[in-house]
Amino acid sequence: MKVLARYGWRLFLVLVASIAAVWLVSELGLRMQGETAVRAPQEVELLIPEGTAAQVAAGESPPTIPFELSFVEGDTLVVVNQDTQSHTLGPLYVPAKGSASMRLDTADHFALACSFNASKFLGLNVRQATTLRTRLLGISFAAPPTAMLLFVYSLIVFPVKQPKNSAPSGLTETGG
Repeated sequence: MKVLARYGWRLFLVLVASIAAVWLVSELGLRMQGETAVRAPQEVELLIPEGTAAQVAAGESPPTIPFELSFVEGDTLVVVNQDTQSHTLGPLYVPAKGSASMRLDTADHFALACSFNASKFLGLNVRQATTLRTRLLGISFAAPPTAMLLFVYSLIVFPVKQPKNSAPSGLTETGG
């Protein structure tokens, strides 16, 4: 019975250690992704500076306009045009000295036709927001198999010792 209790305690300790390790790895992964996945939806502004049309006509991309933007589902992209010419971004028509916006409700990777970038395309990466529920769900899926692997490895590296007063299992004393 004492041996069974030792296995139980070891399994419990390994499970606690596994939950902590999986949580730590999960948090590090989220932090490495940057802030885009772990925030509430918001309004994101993209500024088209004055002189952009002339730069694009010369085959140059304005240095302030990225080739790809990342969003969370529910974000609203607001394109503000400070240029003297009108521009387009996918379905948006952005008049000169005006603005236009679109709500990004679907998680996907989009490549939209774009008149203010020399490549003529702008990538939009829309991710699902990472909520506490999704984080806990991920930990609950990863911790049990991690615990089982660590438990087996712990038995190989640190075997549970049999009590000194008990005979090895399967063997009986015979008198002679």
